[in-house]
Amino acid sequence: MSSDASNSGKLYLIPVGLGASDADKIFPGINAEIISNIDDFIVENEKTARRFIKEIIPEKSQPSLNLSALNKFTEASEITTFLDAAKAGRDMGLMSEAGCPGVADPGAEIVRLAHDTNIQVVPMVGPSSILLAMMASGMNGQSFTFHGYLPIDKKERKNELKNLERISADKNQAQIFIETPYRNNKFLEDLVQTLHPATRICVACDLTLSTEFIKTATAADWKNIKADLHKRPAIFIIQKDL
Repeated sequence: MSSDASNSGKLYLIPVGLGASDADKIFPGINAEIISNIDDFIVENEKTARRFIKEIIPEKSQPSLNLSALNKFTEASEITTFLDAAKAGRDMGLMSEAGCPGVADPGAEIVRLAHDTNIQVVPMVGPSSILLAMMASGMNGQSFTFHGYLPIDKKERKNELKNLERISADKNQAQIFIETPYRNNKFLEDLVQTLHPATRICVACDLTLSTEFIKTATAADWKNIKADLHKRPAIFIIQKDL
């Protein structure tokens, strides 16, 4: 049974920074205003969430915060209670560990539950590494697909890359991936070795940070480009032209 939205609090989807940067240069002032009035949060990482809240609202009382962790360790039975504060009439916040909640993030499950229980969902403005990379890639922003992680097995990964490269050419569609940061250099090497020499590859690393690096070049040209991506958050995009 759905709850009455008029008596429920709202669920604010609160973006978090992509790394150590000046929050006032990335987030609109309304974000701080909203966060200051919320004590109940659903977060991917409690330590990261507390640090971010303190950065945005230094004067906010940390002991007053009620944080529920939503990650790979969360039991399914717990999730059903996560929106109890909103059902009781209090506004709540949903925060990813970095970037926008609900996008490549387990928070999507909470957003779905909010809709199912008639709780108003309010997305807030903030950085999305996927969209920032897409904006800066020079590839087709009218048609693109985010795949997350590719298979770890080398043969399976090669086959999947070849398949997605064909789809990219057939549909004129950009294909977006991420990788565990300590495997970034190997992933770029796999892209260069597997894809057609003319296929474009974009690497967008450390987005919004002082060390930001964004480069789009063909697979052939990447063989001559030096870029150390080790342990740096990165987005990879490929597109093969017809």
